[in-house]
This record gives sequence, C-alpha cells and structure tokens, in this order.
Amino acid sequence: MPTVKEIFDNMESKFRPDKAAGVNATIQYDISGEGGGTWNAVIKDGTCKVSPGPASNPNLTLQMASQDWIDMASGKAAGQMLFMSGKLKLKGDMGLAMKLGSVFQIA
Repeated sequence: MPTVKEIFDNMESKFRPDKAAGVNATIQYDISGEGGGTWNAVIKDGTCKVSPGPASNPNLTLQMASQDWIDMASGKAAGQMLFMSGKLKLKGDMGLAMKLGSVFQIA
C-alpha cells in the first residue's frame, strides 16, 4: 500500500490535462495522522505541479486523515462518501472539489 508521500510524489503522473480544461487553481491538502503533512497542487494551463508545504492562497483546501487519503487515492473510498460522513472537510471552491475526481486518474 502506498504511503501518503508516495501518493503525492506520483500525483503529477496521474494528472489528466484533457479533464482539466479551464481549471486554473491551487489546492492545498492537509493530511493528519501517520505520514501526514501538507502539500499543494497548482493546476494551470493544462499542467499540474505538486509541492510539499502549504499554499499561499489556495482556492480549495482538503482536510482528512492519512488512511482516508490513501483509501480515496487508491479508489477504495469515494470522496463524496468521505465528505458526507465528515471524514473529508473542504474549504473554498466546492465546484472545484466536484471536478477533482476526474482531473486525477484514480488507481
């Protein structure tokens, strides 16, 4: 099973520019628990750059536990279900949050 860091390290390769047309946004991921931390992804002009650390002015912030992040990234858990059960907290652009599932290829 991949670690939180490994998922973020591989995120750029899972980016689908064809599904991100018109998306110019910064997303911050706050992952708590074992192996957690803060990362940010900048999606701009059909590219995606993922970096460790907080974003200066994110359009969307996702907060969740490390195991939930691993489950969501591997396709074992749906983001909508995690959100509705309170395990995924979102701050910012909810429309962008709805698009994220298609912008990255889930394993």
